[in-house]
Amino acid sequence: MEVQIAVAKINKYASSESGDTLEVVERPKGGVSVVLADGQTSGRGAKAVSMMVVRKVIGLLAEGVRDGADARAVSDALYTDKNGKVSCTMNIASIDLESNTVVLSRNNPVPIFICHADRVDWLDTASSSLGIRRDIRPVITELELTPGLTIVMYTDGLTHAGKRHGHPMDVYNKIRAVLEEGDPSPNELSDALLAHAVSLDKGRPADDISVVVLKVRSGVGDAVRRMSVRLPIR
Repeated sequence: MEVQIAVAKINKYASSESGDTLEVVERPKGGVSVVLADGQTSGRGAKAVSMMVVRKVIGLLAEGVRDGADARAVSDALYTDKNGKVSCTMNIASIDLESNTVVLSRNNPVPIFICHADRVDWLDTASSSLGIRRDIRPVITELELTPGLTIVMYTDGLTHAGKRHGHPMDVYNKIRAVLEEGDPSPNELSDALLAHAVSLDKGRPADDISVVVLKVRSGVGDAVRRMSVRLPIR
């Protein structure tokens, strides 16, 4: 099997900095973790918060701290630092090669979508953002790594798309529509979701948007791990 990961991000219109931060870190005993955080509001202040959260998280993950304990510790640190006045949403998706599972940790009101074959489910159990009070716990879900499994997680900018124009984004139906067109790669699915959101906002995103797609493929080519990043500079 092979796990493929794709990310598509865009800033809020007329904002020079995104409040969303994403990092990928290797796990000490194999596998990788993808960490996506969205600081409260947008712009430079939100970026500072999300970067602080992500840096603390990946540092603990690299030391072997479990995802749930990691999220709780970082939430307490943010609460202490900001006196409970600043929040941050966060998702962690960890490919755990010891258990052959993907572990999803969610401190985010928006759902995570789980796709397999022609079925699309979602994880939407009530979840609290980091930093709003002490002892915030993530919602943890563990899934077996099986070929065809596709996971979609994102920041709330995706769900805000189109609202000011009276045509809010329907993430579930857009995912289904793209999957029904064939067997999209993670890049194709993340790009399609982001492009649709931007079009609903008439080319001027109302919020920072980040989309992460993980997909498990059955085939394996060589044993090389690869990562590709595209950073447009205006």
